[in-house]
Amino acid sequence: MTRIVVLDGYTLNPGDLSWENLRSVGEITVYDRTEAEEIIERAADADIVLTNKTPLTKETLDQLRDLKYIGVLATGYNVVDVDAAHRRGIPVTNIPSYGTLSVAQYVFALLLELCHRIRLHSDSVRAGEWGRCKDFCYTKSPQMELAGKTLGLIGTGRIGLQTARIAEAFGMRVIALAYDEIRPGDNVERVSMETLLRESDVVSLHCPLTAETKGLVCANWLEQMKPTAYLINTSRGQLVNEHDLVEALKAGKLAGAALDVLSEEPPAPDNPLLDTPNCIITPHIAWATVEARSRLMEIAVENVRSFVQGQLQNAVN
Repeated sequence: MTRIVVLDGYTLNPGDLSWENLRSVGEITVYDRTEAEEIIERAADADIVLTNKTPLTKETLDQLRDLKYIGVLATGYNVVDVDAAHRRGIPVTNIPSYGTLSVAQYVFALLLELCHRIRLHSDSVRAGEWGRCKDFCYTKSPQMELAGKTLGLIGTGRIGLQTARIAEAFGMRVIALAYDEIRPGDNVERVSMETLLRESDVVSLHCPLTAETKGLVCANWLEQMKPTAYLINTSRGQLVNEHDLVEALKAGKLAGAALDVLSEEPPAPDNPLLDTPNCIITPHIAWATVEARSRLMEIAVENVRSFVQGQLQNAVN
C-alpha cells in the first residue's frame, strides 16, 4: 500500500472538504500543521509527501529515504528544493491553475473597497453617524468610478488576463507589461513600464517572484505613479519593497494600496504596513474560496493518482 503523508492540510481543507478521494490512492495520514523539527518523524516512512508551505530542504530530503514523490498543494513550489529532489529522482508537482477565477475576482474586491471604503461607511452608520447627519447622505472618503480609468497589469498570465476581462466589463482601459503573449482578443495593450506607471490609475501585480522581480515595486517605481493611483498585490509579497511603499503612502505619493500578500507571512507585529494609512491588508486569502480549494483538491488527487499509475502531470522538475 502506498503511504501518503499530508504535512499541512489545514489551509486547503479546514473541515469543509474531504480527503476521501486521496484515500482511494493509498494509506493517508493528514496533519493540519507540521513544524520543521517534526517533518522527519512524520514523513519517515512515506512514499508520497504533500506539502503546502512546510519546507522540504535538501537536508530534509536526504533523510527521507523512502520518499518517491512530492506534491505541492499550491502553484508556487519554492518550499521544495526541486533540484535536490531531481537528483534523487523524486518528481515534484504543483497545482497550476485552480485559483484563476477566484484571485481575479478578489482583485476587484480589493479595488472596490479602495474606491468606496464600504466597511468604513458601514461602521459609521452602525456608530450612529447617519442618524445624526443633517443631510440624506455623507461620504467619509472620496468615491471613485472605474469606468474610463486605466488598469495597468504587471504580468499577463491566466490570472492577469482574467483580471483584464473583468476590468473591461467595468469599462476600464487595460494596459500591461506583458511577460507572456497577448492575443488580439485579449483587449490588452502592451506598453513599456514607464508608460504603464505614468498612465495607470490602478496597478495590479500578476507576475511570478524571480530574482528580477523581487523588490520590483520600489521608491523609484512608486514615484512614477500618479499620486491618485492605487496599487494591488495578490501575487507575491516580496515583489514589493514594503519600506518604500510605507514611505510613499505616508507622503501622499500614492492614494492607496491593497495587499493580500506580504514579504513575511504571518507578518511580524512591528511590520510598518500594519499602521500605514490607506493600506488594506488581508491574510493571503484570494485563492481560498470553497470552489478554488475544491479544484485544488481534485487536481492534487489526480497528480498523485497519475504518479501511482506510472505517469506524471504538472511536474516542475
